[in-house]
Amino acid sequence: MTTETAPEPLPAEPAPVELRSVEAPVAPAVAPPVAGRGQVLRRRLEGLLGIAATEGNLLTPLRNGDEIFPAMLAAVADARRTVDLMTFVYWRGEIAREFARALARKAEQGLRVRLLLDGFGSRLIEPELLDLMAAAGVRISWFRRPVRLSPFKQNHRCHRKVLVVDGRIAFTGGVGIAEEWCGDARHPGEWRDTHVRVVGPAVDGIAAAFAQNWAECAPGTLYDEADRFEEHEQPGGAVVQVVRGSAAVGWQDLQTLMRVVISSAEQRLRLATAYFAPDDYFVDLLCETARRGVAVELLVPGRHTDKRVCQLAGERHFGRLTACGVTVWQYAPTMMHAKVLTVDGVVSVVGSANFNRRSLDHDEEVVLAVVDEEFTARLDRDFDRDLTRSEALAPARWHRRGPARRALEAATAPIRHFL
Repeated sequence: MTTETAPEPLPAEPAPVELRSVEAPVAPAVAPPVAGRGQVLRRRLEGLLGIAATEGNLLTPLRNGDEIFPAMLAAVADARRTVDLMTFVYWRGEIAREFARALARKAEQGLRVRLLLDGFGSRLIEPELLDLMAAAGVRISWFRRPVRLSPFKQNHRCHRKVLVVDGRIAFTGGVGIAEEWCGDARHPGEWRDTHVRVVGPAVDGIAAAFAQNWAECAPGTLYDEADRFEEHEQPGGAVVQVVRGSAAVGWQDLQTLMRVVISSAEQRLRLATAYFAPDDYFVDLLCETARRGVAVELLVPGRHTDKRVCQLAGERHFGRLTACGVTVWQYAPTMMHAKVLTVDGVVSVVGSANFNRRSLDHDEEVVLAVVDEEFTARLDRDFDRDLTRSEALAPARWHRRGPARRALEAATAPIRHFL
């Protein structure tokens, strides 16, 4: 089973009286970063992950569909040689048709266009869009279609969201290709998400994430004359480490990354995630971080969520987290689908991975660990903006929640490992 599927109706529940609205939250004060702190964190990550970071990258954070989709489509329209798109979700709506037409146009112009879809997450794509793209020459492959797999492999999905154009520009983050992501999170029909446009040497790491999955799904030539493998310019100042999670068994680089950045926090740790359902180890780590004086803030979906069962699995930790000093916020206007973590105004982690067992243990993911104060400040400003539309959990009221709510949380126990 997987996390993101077509939105399902929520069961009827009493009003969430355990929340209190806060219109203008005051962000915890963060002292200016200590000189050289970013370099220390960079070397810590490189030494423990064995993945070299790249310098000179230009990263542009994109907020919600109104910014994300135009930037992606513009990059496709400007493509000169290659377009590679990989996504977990490719559903329905005009934006799905717009992407299909854009990819088909580039293929008709003679570009190499490849589309990699997860066999489970993209099963709702309109068949006529596949026909349109295939007829134009788009190379389409599927990652582990359920009908062809053992039950074990079906549980390991490709959750990566990657667009690479000409090997020079890349996008990654949380957005899927579907109408749910259109707009600006103004109401429940417009989801809140964050994506990143990347130019610079880090594009190679994102492109490698695509190549890794394409090699499994489309045996044959992995590259051709359209791939130039040219030296990258260095248009910005961001240091970026591209970290991939693997659909395998055992401790993953993504888990190491999260462990290092959380334990490295000294002043403030902010985590926004669509699906919060970690194991006890990471809950304990968040608690330990808060107990040593770090301001820890967690932003998760409120009453608008497409996966209530995953939400319940995470809610069972709220009492312990708030008792440790973690502030839990629930986003009110719509589904919160972003996956962003920031530390001390210096380091940020953004990409496709949620803070749940599925992303950390089971699925193919790709995230960017970024050492850049300006980029991190932009993400923190977005976090502050989200808090003005969120509700803070009142620990005393949460502790008094009824037995029916507690029973629902406990009922997730048999499947928590898969959420």
